Amino acid sequence: MEYDLELEKIKKKIKENNIQRVCLQLPDGLKPKATEIAQELEKDTDAKMLIWAGSNFGACDVPVQLEKLGVDILINFGHSQFRK
Repeated sequence: MEYDLELEKIKKKIKENNIQRVCLQLPDGLKPKATEIAQELEKDTDAKMLIWAGSNFGACDVPVQLEKLGVDILINFGHSQFRK
């Protein structure tokens, strides 16, 4: 199954906001693609990607140590679409 991870939208946000450090948080089903996703984002931006290897049970499962990582933004990937 293919997922639309909206990487172009993420790249645009990183560039527009001059984001330098990004934490990528993925559910277990997407973690095998974590390095590929990080490399794709890094090649078109100047940002450094950090991959959160801990749990991810949804958007409410923010990494406990996030503040210590010194990231500018957390990108939380999931299997379900957020409704606005």
